[in-house]
Amino acid sequence: MNIKRFSFRKSVVSTSIIILSLILIVFIHNTYTQKRDVNNTVKNKLNTLLSVLHYINEDYFETVELDKLMDGAIRGVMDELDPHSVYIPAEELEEIDEQFKGEFQGIGIEFDVLNGNLTVIAPVADSPSERAGLLSGDQIIKINGEDAFGITKEGVFKALRGKKGTKVIVTIKRTGTAELFDVTIVRDNIPLYSVRTAIMIDSQTGYIWLTRFSETSLDEVRSAMSELSQKGMQRLILDLRNNSGGLLNQAAEITNLFIAKSDTIVYTRGKRKELEQVFIADPKKGSDEFSLVVLVNRGSASASEIVAGAVQDLDRGIIVGETTFGKGLVQRQIALNDGSAIRITIAQYYTPSGRLIQREYELGHDYDYYSEIFIENREVVVDSLKKLRPKHFTRNGRIVYGGGGITPDVLSAWESGISAETQSIITDPNRPIFNWASKYSQSIKNDFVSFEQFNISWVLSDELYKEFLAFLISEKIKFDRSAITKDSNFIKTRIKAQVAASLWGRDEYFKIILPTDNQFIVAINSFKETVELKKY
Repeated sequence: MNIKRFSFRKSVVSTSIIILSLILIVFIHNTYTQKRDVNNTVKNKLNTLLSVLHYINEDYFETVELDKLMDGAIRGVMDELDPHSVYIPAEELEEIDEQFKGEFQGIGIEFDVLNGNLTVIAPVADSPSERAGLLSGDQIIKINGEDAFGITKEGVFKALRGKKGTKVIVTIKRTGTAELFDVTIVRDNIPLYSVRTAIMIDSQTGYIWLTRFSETSLDEVRSAMSELSQKGMQRLILDLRNNSGGLLNQAAEITNLFIAKSDTIVYTRGKRKELEQVFIADPKKGSDEFSLVVLVNRGSASASEIVAGAVQDLDRGIIVGETTFGKGLVQRQIALNDGSAIRITIAQYYTPSGRLIQREYELGHDYDYYSEIFIENREVVVDSLKKLRPKHFTRNGRIVYGGGGITPDVLSAWESGISAETQSIITDPNRPIFNWASKYSQSIKNDFVSFEQFNISWVLSDELYKEFLAFLISEKIKFDRSAITKDSNFIKTRIKAQVAASLWGRDEYFKIILPTDNQFIVAINSFKETVELKKY
């Protein structure tokens, strides 16, 4: 037996266990519904698969990588299930697990590679990079003495991530500092925060932007609410826009923070009784002493819909924005023996009123399923059809609709309000607003004693605006001056927000940006709707 054939047979044997497990999962349904002989079916199909692999290995005109071939076969199996049941190769699993755990090990920077230069966008709060004094706008010229110019993002992860306690030396170029200097950073656990920002909008309105549901999310939200309460919060906007979900238990626990009665938050139904769950609110954990508005959009899915659905069904608050994604399927991740994993749907979840949130889908048409949420005028279409969907009733008797996402109480489609030309400047990969504002901020860093003073008194003058446009030209960023004229105030606000972020941090950035967000404005004006809920 030659080496090639031995390697092939060994690979087939090792992967056969994986294939066998997957096919058993796919065909187990037939045991309960069609009374088919699962063992014979699996045996026949597995023998066919092994024959196919044998002929490919022996006769295919090019050498094939069996690992990739087997990954494709497994994905083919998963494609016959719902859109959210997936196969996760071993090399992708570690990064996904980090996101759910809410931390990884490294130096902790938000970065980008701008014109070939590794640039610090912001140090992560309470990270080694922040403790070492790295600032927004710093350029990392060398890593452990190696030139970092032209480094890829993958190269950055490889060079800067590492085990807790290990050291890395970065050479920094900083605006306003003539000489390069070295900074030694000791790697540590880096939290991946779920709460992007938690701020007071005014003397009574708090705002929390929750971006995911990981293992640390409950603690983060609870801490944010405590801090805002101490600052006088009497009403709260919880922003779940583009939050695609995460851990079910975290969604239930976070919802409980708003519920002060013993009531159902969410429940699941599956094939097997032991996979079914009911989450009941503990009144001791919740509070209803403040008004609540939840912001959602078409990117709010899964765990986000659990929160929004419970708040709406229990008449705890008002939902504002766009109809949510419509993912009402619960997945369980199962580790496989080669370091990969599968994530299969084990149940469906329902809101307190009995609404199934899952949108309809057609097997094998995943592209249509995902692209459907991006159709033009989606909110108008969905809203016009909602009366055809199943009716349910909230605790106070309001009508809500099931069968596909959470329909907001107050509909507000996203409106950018700017031209495509302006949008291209805002989203330019070279981040011209960040670069200009970071450099300019150093010239005024001693002019203000606080952000509040800056926010009230500083505006971007027309002269400085012209300097920014000249900077765009110097950076070879093409734009039509006449096309962006009507958006000059919008651009000025973005620049002001970035200057504030450079001097005080990301929270101050959002304090300036949010008042330009049309959905946020609708949310602020919707607190009057919460008064009607309290009448009950």
